[in-house]
Amino acid sequence: MTKGRRRWAFVTLIAVLTVAAATVVMTTRTAAQSATQIDQTAALRIAASNRTTPAAATPAPTGEAMTTTSPPKPRPRITPTLRTTAPGTGSKSRAKISTGKTGSKAAAPSGGGVLGTGRIRYGRAYTGRGTFYGATGAGNCSYPASSNLMVGAMNQLDYGNSQACGAYLEVTGPSGKTITIRVVDRCPECAAGAIDLSRQAFAELAAPSTGQITIHWRLLSPALSGPITYTYKSGSSQYWCAIQVRNHRNPVHSLAVKVNGAWKNLPRQDYNYFVSADGAGCGGPIRTRDIYGNQVVDSGIKISPDAVQSGHSQFGIPR
Repeated sequence: MTKGRRRWAFVTLIAVLTVAAATVVMTTRTAAQSATQIDQTAALRIAASNRTTPAAATPAPTGEAMTTTSPPKPRPRITPTLRTTAPGTGSKSRAKISTGKTGSKAAAPSGGGVLGTGRIRYGRAYTGRGTFYGATGAGNCSYPASSNLMVGAMNQLDYGNSQACGAYLEVTGPSGKTITIRVVDRCPECAAGAIDLSRQAFAELAAPSTGQITIHWRLLSPALSGPITYTYKSGSSQYWCAIQVRNHRNPVHSLAVKVNGAWKNLPRQDYNYFVSADGAGCGGPIRTRDIYGNQVVDSGIKISPDAVQSGHSQFGIPR
């Protein structure tokens, strides 16, 4: 082959290879673009197939409002009352409060005011509503049942943390008739000035069918036979004791016992006992004062639970 022909063949080969390479490149680019389009199309189809249409909200039926459920509100705490029926409806029962051993801390005065002072004053007249209940002589004052049922339950305010217990009252009804009663119980739902009388006492002033009447009353200081008496509560010992005063002509203001040579006032409970939580002074001398400042000091009163023990004297007249 001549030199010129060889050169032409070489140039031709180069041209053919260049065209082939360009064709391959274009083919590859076209295939890649086609693949990309296919992938995009597939992706769009997949996305379309996965897309869901939101559910339409269901409208409330015509005439009915849509409501939401709120969490239930806690029930209010209800404090039970001591009475099972309302005053003036005849026979009822009173639930006696717990009188177990408590701490050395005194109970708060029921009538609001200073412990032991009370609202009742000698020679002052009070007015309130008179009702009746099935009294037995027992009640919140912790006295035993009695055959003498000329008794009553004092309203919460005038009860005075049991200072009214044992007090003698002159009660006048709407007709002007007057009777004498002794306070043996508490009427927590009665308004200030009101007294829930025994059925027997109420019947002296008005027919029980009346239900309730307006009464006027005042504190008395009757001359009683015998000295004041003391009772140690059941469960009392040298380690804990509760002392009650009975047969007193005037309301009791305070009770103190001798501890290390000094008088120590015991806290009064609303169930009408004075408590020594640690037993200090139990079985020793006792000093009792009434609301007028009269006092009686007794010794030799033993720790003999539930026994009624006599002192040596009685309170004097109001002064």
